[in-house]
Amino acid sequence: MSALLQVENLTLDYPLPRRRLFAPAPLHRALDDVSLTLARGESLAVVGESGSGKSTLARTILALERPSAGRVTLCGQDVFAASPEALRALRRHAQMVFQDPYGSLDPRRKVGGIVGEPLDVLEAVDRDERQARILQALVSVGLKAGDAGKFPHEFSGGQRKRIAIARALITRPDLIVADEAVSALDVSVQAQVLNLFLDLREQLGLSYLFISHDLAVVRQVADRVIVLRDGRIVEEGETEAVFRAPQHPYTQALLAAVPRIGVPRRRAGG
Repeated sequence: MSALLQVENLTLDYPLPRRRLFAPAPLHRALDDVSLTLARGESLAVVGESGSGKSTLARTILALERPSAGRVTLCGQDVFAASPEALRALRRHAQMVFQDPYGSLDPRRKVGGIVGEPLDVLEAVDRDERQARILQALVSVGLKAGDAGKFPHEFSGGQRKRIAIARALITRPDLIVADEAVSALDVSVQAQVLNLFLDLREQLGLSYLFISHDLAVVRQVADRVIVLRDGRIVEEGETEAVFRAPQHPYTQALLAAVPRIGVPRRRAGG
């Protein structure tokens, strides 16, 4: 499989408040020399505790944050060397599903407008094609065409997550970054959404970058896993290998905290 995404030596420092008036601002290193590769059609999980740098990594990959050093290459193009026009074109290839499905959906807009918003920003399509793609995206995630005329508050949490996924699909991306995409859902709804991710991968050939602290979820959906601690990668490998024989004490501690009763695993192709 060819590389869709390459991250090379990514470092990101945030300035902290000065301790003294004329002293230089101290820095917090949120990402420290992070490198990874994601192949086309592959599912990669980034795991770690809260504050480990997972979401910062996701935002930087999508050029929502600018790194202090390092490089991100998406579809063969350097994200941070791209012109504004080239970066706008690149954004069609990578979309994000945010953690809070309700907070990321404008409650004043109907679902059709919410799902079609990325087209308004990133692509020039006529009205008929826009409507067709909105309805196609809704149906592909298990919703109905008539749902386009409803408001977000009329849906359950799981349905709102499906709306967020439909919005991510509307530009027909190669990569979906899912940041804690099922953490706010109960177990049965989690299973439905995770199976939807797997089905869409089989149907559309999508690549996924899953950001999660939930190792039970990761084991269900990821081909490979990266363990992040304090902004650094401490372990990486094929998911089953890492789960069977974790090498780093931090990974061992994370796995020891996973409940033994969970959703039966379902993998792509199975």
